[in-house]
Parts: sequence; structure tokens; C-alpha cells
Amino acid sequence: MRKTVVAPWTEHWLERYREEEALLKAVFPKEERVDIHHIGSTSVSHIGYAKPIIDMLVVVKSIAKVDEYNEAMMRLGYEPRGEQGIAGRRYFAKGGDQRTHHVHIYDPEEAKAYGELKLRLAKQFPDQVHEYQEGKASFCREILRKAMSWASGNADASHR
Repeated sequence: MRKTVVAPWTEHWLERYREEEALLKAVFPKEERVDIHHIGSTSVSHIGYAKPIIDMLVVVKSIAKVDEYNEAMMRLGYEPRGEQGIAGRRYFAKGGDQRTHHVHIYDPEEAKAYGELKLRLAKQFPDQVHEYQEGKASFCREILRKAMSWASGNADASHR
């Protein structure tokens, strides 16, 4: 059973990120990836406290090719979870119930659009976390709708 644990921020998290980044670079060849980022609370030194899970964003040239690397990710201890509810993303978790790492993979267009949305929502709803979260969820539902429409062969579907 998973439990929520919050710990004081430590530079050790940056070291763990750098170690994992090197492993991910070995899995996703340079010609497939655009960049890798340390994201989430463990990447912010003055946050004070965070869940000790290293979140990483991998931006790839083609999200469709990511599934070809599932076995390599499994050898590193990651569980491939597909889109995990967010169309256009691939998600991997490491550590089972004692989670240590999350890897979120997007292509550049979706990653940029999602990041820009989060910035707009944070400015629009600085004190209304629920509204911020609903705005993100709406984006994810729309991406899913587009993906489903595209997958069903609807030529009018707008997709990236």
C-alpha cells in the first residue's frame, strides 16, 4: 500500500536525478530525444519539503516510438503505464509502492502546450487550486477526445 511521505529537501535528490538522467539518455538515443528535465518538487531547492519522488520530463521527437523502449525501461526497474489517463503522454513509474521515480514523456508540441496552459492557469487562479486542476484536466480530456477521434478515422479531427 502506498503512503504519502514528505521529507526535507536535500541535494541528494539532484544527484539521484542526474544518475537517472544518464540512464534515460542511454535508453532513448540522441536521435529520438529532444531533452530531459528534472521537474516537480524535488527540483526546487527552496521548497523546503517534498515527496521524495524524482519526477522527470523526457521530450521526444515521436511519442509513437516510445513504446519500443518499454523493455529497456523495465530493465531499469520502470513499469510502463502507457498514457495513464493523459492522451499523448507515456508514463513510467519506478519503485512499486515505495515509488522513487516518475518519468513523463511527451513530444515537443504537447509538452509546450501543456506547460503554457499551466502558466496561464496559475496566473488566472493563483488562490484557487481546484480551478487550476480542473483547467489541466480539461486540457487532458480534450487531448484524449482528439486522439480518440483521430484513432477512429475521423478526418475532421484536429490533432497535433
